[in-house]
Amino acid sequence: MQESNYRTAVIKNLSEIASSDWEQLRQAPINGADNPFLSYFYLRALEESGSACAETGWKTHFLTVWRDHRLHGAMPMYLKNHSYGEYVFDWSWAQAYAQHQLAYYPKLLSAVPFTPVTGPRLLATDETALDALILALIEHNQSSSASSCHVLFLPQAQAERLKAAGFMLRYGVQFHWTNQGYRSFDDFLSRLESKKRKNILAERRKVRDANITFRHKVAGQITGADWVFFVECYKNTYREHGGQGYLNLDFFLAIGASLPDNLLMITAYRDDKPVAASLLFYTAQALYGRYWGCLEYHPCLHFETAYYQPLEFCITQRIQSFEGGAQGEHKMARGFLPETTYSAHHINHPAFADAIDQFLKREQIGISHYADELERHNPFSNQSRNTL
Repeated sequence: MQESNYRTAVIKNLSEIASSDWEQLRQAPINGADNPFLSYFYLRALEESGSACAETGWKTHFLTVWRDHRLHGAMPMYLKNHSYGEYVFDWSWAQAYAQHQLAYYPKLLSAVPFTPVTGPRLLATDETALDALILALIEHNQSSSASSCHVLFLPQAQAERLKAAGFMLRYGVQFHWTNQGYRSFDDFLSRLESKKRKNILAERRKVRDANITFRHKVAGQITGADWVFFVECYKNTYREHGGQGYLNLDFFLAIGASLPDNLLMITAYRDDKPVAASLLFYTAQALYGRYWGCLEYHPCLHFETAYYQPLEFCITQRIQSFEGGAQGEHKMARGFLPETTYSAHHINHPAFADAIDQFLKREQIGISHYADELERHNPFSNQSRNTL
């Protein structure tokens, strides 16, 4: 593809790009706030640890645009032969293809593997490079062997750019917490409805009564032994739900070494014995809840380790927002409010494109009704709602 002297290249191993080139691109102002999940080191850790690679169905297929040997645009993209680890579910689309003896896989997917974190998916140095990247994406999708292209959990502005280029949009809901300048956790609780406030206090009391305490570790404080314990908790929780976990110890050790300033590990101790842990990523603006696990069950331990302790961290560090992950209406009772998420889809088969477009229009009506219903369960007091 030639557009304003840009050259397109598909990167099949991230080592083909210098980390300095990628990081300079990622931090360009057009891409918005810092997002650790788009870091070269995070994405490289997924690849090198064998967590996201061809063998696990996540074949590296990054789309890039260059000019004068400089990286001007890129998308973290994978060639997928399944739909696991995505959190925007298209299994019914694949089934419909199969019923018509057509291949849905491989498909092109731009996302952060195994996590529904929101953030930019089209990285560019400027508007001109962004236009070139979108054009390259469309041309590559149509000329490749893939059935379709999917861009998940991207910002609304990027979703609208792709819609204008011919993509179909799909909407979802996540639950995010916003810091309203709270002076303390008690100040936050005071803004909630009385029943919600009492329930949270009762849940925290159960954990304290079990003689459970917590330690927060950031930056270089997380040791190798901490990672081994955390992975044990992570895998145990997956096993209890019939899975094995997508990520391995090598991945966690790699991000521990390369992204120490973006990590928060919260470990729960009962009588000085570690029993549970949560891992979160953070920047000066946002906290992202990602993984949690335990070796012992205790009532309300999950809420304390994965929500209340992180909320205290946000308030103390004056972090503006906390993304708690996918789904989870139970988060609303804990001060999280619904936020719309966006994904963009380009289907190459004309008949299936039309059918999926009709499906998405119907689904959007349902999402709109769902959002209206959620608003009726706003956990904040009427007085506090007026200030949100």
